[in-house]
Amino acid sequence: MRYRIGTDPEQARQEVDGMIVGTAVFGLFTGVIFVLAGMRARQFWLAFWGAGLVLASSAYLLYTLIR
Repeated sequence: MRYRIGTDPEQARQEVDGMIVGTAVFGLFTGVIFVLAGMRARQFWLAFWGAGLVLASSAYLLYTLIR
């Protein structure tokens, strides 16, 4: 990857990591809402995909905490 002169590649990586963590947090909340809405409306496909989103987001957030 190419960087402009005077920019720090580590700082750019930290900014991208911050955006990905924000997306994972958003996905976690969205997944919980999908699970609740899917169970209430008896749309089990929505609950299933919401649960998958919760698991994937939680796994990534745990990974970033351990790393």
